[in-house]
Parts: sequence; structure tokens; C-alpha cells
Amino acid sequence: MSLLDTLGSLFNSSSTQQGGGQQALIAAAMEFVNNQPGGLNGLIQKFQQGGIGDVIQSWVSNGENQPVSADQLHSVLGSDAVSGLAQKVGLQPDQVSGLLAQVLPHVVNAATPNGEVPAEGAINTESVLGTLGGLAALFGGGNKSA
Repeated sequence: MSLLDTLGSLFNSSSTQQGGGQQALIAAAMEFVNNQPGGLNGLIQKFQQGGIGDVIQSWVSNGENQPVSADQLHSVLGSDAVSGLAQKVGLQPDQVSGLLAQVLPHVVNAATPNGEVPAEGAINTESVLGTLGGLAALFGGGNKSA
């Protein structure tokens, strides 16, 4: 399932907190990354330690994003982190892992538009939400034209 499919299903689903689940997950993902020791650099290090550093590097670079599975993400982030995110957005941990596997590559990609991690490692929330929010309009999530 592509990000567009994921966003479309979430924006058109009344069962996912009236479409707010996607925005809550993106916000929680950005907060999670920014709260890592070292921010995005810390998350990259976790991926490297988990054996999938090439995956997150593809999200940072200007090339095509490599996919990550929910299981890989759960393994890299750990059960506590996934459970914490699930609690924040009101979803089950297995749902969060699956959705995060779809959303996180785009969050990281939007946060690194020039293929470089910001020096401080922090994700610029406004920039990412602006990029991803433009995608949401494609699904009737807003009345803006993309």
C-alpha cells in the first residue's frame, strides 16, 4: 500500500478517529524523531544498529525510498516506543507499526528535501506537515488544490 493509499483510507475512514489518526500519527512520529537523542541522526543510528541503515539512508537521499516492514520497524524502535506511539494516537501497536512503516519514510524524506539531515537533527514540523498536508488534499481531506 502506498502512502497515498494509506492517507486516502485514513482520511476517508470514519473509524480512525474521524480521519485524525493519520495526522496524529504523523505528529507523533515527528515528535518521536525529535525526541531521540540526536534527533533524526539518533534515529538513523538506531536503524544502522538494527542492520537496516541503508533503508533510512534511502529516505534521506534524493533517490527512491526503500520500504520498511512493520516487523523491521518494530524491531528497530522497540516495543516500548511502538506502544508509546500507539497510546498517543489511540491505536493498537500492530496498527501503529504498519502505518508508521508507510508514513515514516515520507516524514523523513520531507524533512530532508536536499538529501541532508539538518545539522541539529531536528525535523522542521511545519515543513513536513506542509509537504504531507498537500498530499492529504488529494483525498478530499481538505478543499485546497494540490
